[in-house]
Amino acid sequence: MELICPAGTPASLEAAVEAGADAVYCGFRDETNARNFPGLNFSREELRKSIAFAHRRGVKVLVAINTFARAGSFGLWQAAIDDAVAAGADALILADLATLDYAARHHPAQRLHVSVQAGAANPDAIRFYVESFGARRVVLPRVLNVAEIASIVRESACETEVFVFGGLCVMEEGRCSLSSYATGKSPNMNGVCSPASHVAYAEREGQIVSTLGGFTINSFGKDESAGYPTLCKGRFVTPKSSGYIFEEPVSLDAAVMLPALRDAGVTAFKIEGRQRGRAYIAEVVRSFRRILAEIDQGRSAPPAGLAAMAEGQASTVGAYRKSWR
Repeated sequence: MELICPAGTPASLEAAVEAGADAVYCGFRDETNARNFPGLNFSREELRKSIAFAHRRGVKVLVAINTFARAGSFGLWQAAIDDAVAAGADALILADLATLDYAARHHPAQRLHVSVQAGAANPDAIRFYVESFGARRVVLPRVLNVAEIASIVRESACETEVFVFGGLCVMEEGRCSLSSYATGKSPNMNGVCSPASHVAYAEREGQIVSTLGGFTINSFGKDESAGYPTLCKGRFVTPKSSGYIFEEPVSLDAAVMLPALRDAGVTAFKIEGRQRGRAYIAEVVRSFRRILAEIDQGRSAPPAGLAAMAEGQASTVGAYRKSWR
């Protein structure tokens, strides 16, 4: 079972490697990856040096080129694929059919992973990516329970990777356009949900008010931590009630589910958080490295103990234990 860890900067990549990551995923400093925030990501030279650093320590580097290419601008995504391969990436994480096709035809020896942004959540979809592009691994959307994952693994000739900690989205990845209605930019096309350029905080009547694209998303009292404003995690007023209509600010923490996910046949466990700092990366990676060591010794999975790192200081196992259909 591989532990796949995030890196938004070269310093975070080094922190993840030193904390015990088996592989680190990162992206270029442009809209080809789905964490296109100011101050994050890698230049071509930084990626080359970071891959060399990781390889010297026996750690793989996976490059996320997982947004959907804009018509007329495909050259940006082609260049990202070519440059990642030239830098020595161990795998490319792709979502767009055009990028998968380009990579498979121009770099047939390159290992390809299907991004969670592709939303491949059933054996037929996974089979398509394997047969059409030679995909070796699929990152499953965070909408499946353990039994569904086990069924997919049994029916698929492909490795599977699942998220076990970090940000949790109420939408099936690759299908959300909420942000674009408020800001004109979406994570699927522009690589950013709730871009920082459209986020603002203000104090009104003793409350901290957060806005996105001029729309009020939330209001926090003095005893509440002011979370980052995203539309799906906003508090809204309706004729019947007020509160979190879609999703509360909460993080995924599936540490207790690791044995069940292992038994389901999952290949790799993924931590979300490329927008997080080095301290977050180091602590989360060390915690999950410790948990996996306990499982390897035949002991039960201890709690991650990462409540302070969770959004809103609250966590959930998400859909892994879902009972609804």
